[in-house]
Amino acid sequence: MMMSLEECNGSYMKHKALFVFGDSLYDPGNNLYLQQKNRSLLPSDHYPYGKTFFNHPTGRFSDGRIVPDFIGLPILSAYLKAQHTPFTYGANFASAGAAVTIASNSNIWLPRQMRYFKEVVKSLRQEVGYIRAERVLKDAVYLFSIGGNDYNVLHMLNPNATKSYRMAFINKVVRNLTTVFKEIYSIGGRKFGYQNVGPLGCSPISRVISSGDCDPILMEMASQHNKAFAKALNNLHHHLPGFRYALFDYYNALLDRINHPSKYGLKEGKVACCGNGPYRRMGCGNGKKFEVCKNPSEYVWFDFAHPVEKVNNQIAMLLWNASPNVTAPYNVAQLFNY
Repeated sequence: MMMSLEECNGSYMKHKALFVFGDSLYDPGNNLYLQQKNRSLLPSDHYPYGKTFFNHPTGRFSDGRIVPDFIGLPILSAYLKAQHTPFTYGANFASAGAAVTIASNSNIWLPRQMRYFKEVVKSLRQEVGYIRAERVLKDAVYLFSIGGNDYNVLHMLNPNATKSYRMAFINKVVRNLTTVFKEIYSIGGRKFGYQNVGPLGCSPISRVISSGDCDPILMEMASQHNKAFAKALNNLHHHLPGFRYALFDYYNALLDRINHPSKYGLKEGKVACCGNGPYRRMGCGNGKKFEVCKNPSEYVWFDFAHPVEKVNNQIAMLLWNASPNVTAPYNVAQLFNY
């Protein structure tokens, strides 16, 4: 009988830490604590978010667990939560709306997530001693899912940007993201996981812009980013001693589920489970009127741009132990076991 991800990952991790950086795909609820005064306006703090697993909203943009929840042991709470997970297990800094190059008061962009990480490093050294802290940092896996919001914002603010302008912007995102990886390496990190940018143009909210089709400009930017950052990671691997990485092809894994949901035990790949308007593109959780499907596990999308728990579990499994044609050159299980 096949082991669950929770069962099989425990045999590898042996309490090794997982540090998570990213956007809404990985946010366990940091934005709720960042925006305490305005949390009533955040959809992820309202029903039906969390209905499948937690039975209440947790700030996660899903009906249940998100990808890092299936990888970390125990489930990492939000870093900004008063009673967070002990740092020897890692920390989750991800924030809905976060980007690599675009700062905002309503979320925690990547440089700020790095500032929080440095605070954790300082706390670890004080709590467990310098030598043990360095071992935790070296053995840990640093998991990222970020970049998509940079391109969503660019396309929204400058829909007529030239191809050369878009490529220059992609190079800037890749350069800044690479700098963060180097900085973590300099602090002691050696093992990195990256979930590449997904098929942004095929989300329920993006389809409305393209009259039901996938938005070609968003798809192209995501694809170009993924190619450029794959080259950057390979370059780091060859120039930084001990640097190892797992690059997960989220773009194609999710796109195949969108186009062929029945292959994965799903029924609907285009319309969201929760929301209103065409493709249920908006309104889930904080709209005056929204619809919720009876069975989220039949859908790819829970809301306008975030997968249901079932898909998150499938994605986590691919990150964890997929073959090199999906997650390469290592998978996350191999990183933890290295």
